[in-house]
Parts: sequence; C-alpha cells; structure tokens
Amino acid sequence: MYELPAASDVRLSVFDLLGREVSPLVNDRQEAGVHRATFDAAGLAGGVYFYRLRAGTFAGSRRLLVVR
Repeated sequence: MYELPAASDVRLSVFDLLGREVSPLVNDRQEAGVHRATFDAAGLAGGVYFYRLRAGTFAGSRRLLVVR
C-alpha cells in the first residue's frame, strides 16, 4: 500500500539480487490518494528481493523476503 500526495506517473517493480526486474507491478499515471498493489511470488524462488517505487520526484527501494 502506498499514498500519493498528488497525481503522478508511478513505477513499482520487484527486482532480484542481480538487479533484474522479476515482476513489474505498476507502470501508469495514478491520481492522488492511497493505492494498493498485489505481488504474487508463486513463480519465484525463496530469497531476498527488492522493490522500487518511483512516483514523481520520489524514488525509494526496500528489501523483500520471499519465504518458501
């Protein structure tokens, strides 16, 4: 779940440890407000991944752990 203070182009993706994009979740323009994206890790091996959110001038990334 993420919140946008103003309408902006949003890009939310999941990457493996080598920096390869494994799951693009959002890639479009969204209005201001609270949004939710669902990540289905069914086809991925357990381990550490990263997700990156870019919206307007904001860019951030966090670690994600997939447990099998």
